Amino acid sequence: MASCSDFTIPSKIKAWVYAELGNPSDVLKLASDVRVPEIKEDQVLVKVVAAALNIIDAKRARGFLKDNDSPPPIVPGYDVAGVVVKVGDQVKKFKVGDEVYGDINEISLVFPKQHGTLAEYTAVEERLLALKPKNLSFAEAASLPMVIETAYEGLERTRFSPGKSILVLGGAGGIGSLVIQLAKQVFGASRVAATSSTRKLDLLKSLGADLAIDYTKENFEDLPEKFDVVYDAVGMWGSRYSPFFFFSIFQVWSLYFYEELND
Repeated sequence: MASCSDFTIPSKIKAWVYAELGNPSDVLKLASDVRVPEIKEDQVLVKVVAAALNIIDAKRARGFLKDNDSPPPIVPGYDVAGVVVKVGDQVKKFKVGDEVYGDINEISLVFPKQHGTLAEYTAVEERLLALKPKNLSFAEAASLPMVIETAYEGLERTRFSPGKSILVLGGAGGIGSLVIQLAKQVFGASRVAATSSTRKLDLLKSLGADLAIDYTKENFEDLPEKFDVVYDAVGMWGSRYSPFFFFSIFQVWSLYFYEELND
């Protein structure tokens, strides 16, 4: 039996749904008769307060995952922040009323959930959620999970460690901005350089970049210094180098990481 108290859960809810593949603006429809998902023993039911859209959501709607996707109709959305309103029998970490956030899909590109986060309620495995930090709003919390997972995994897979230097291409974007902060504050980077447009240079510095490069005026390839890792969050330079280290997290974002670019 699932535990539920103090919350009235409707039988039908509103959700954004698409029943066929195509451009999101064409196929995504707001439905008001979607069933509330049933939770499994290791899941919680979350009343969605905020959800975030990522590039993968648009790619998925266009058929990027069609060979490894759940069947339509599909409620898109990976990232969520909300309130637990029901818990499965095996759930130990959360209780009804807890404010949580997370990415509801453990493997983003292989059969993501049919019922995502662009709905009034969504079902999520306990292990995929964390308590929402009290100093973050629901909207702020919902904006983090997928991009910070991507940023962190990329740094881990490049074997980034204290004392190394890094150049982040696209440092003002969702992923790049988190790479700067993680590299500096968590991984102990000795030097962080990043590229952006002119108007976002101050943002790079506020995030912790030691060197902010205006790509509209400077070519990062002409930099005299050498970097241990180049993290490409733009995806423009993948075919131009023969790196000692190559890694792509998802083709969706065209993320590439290069060690010893200037060796």
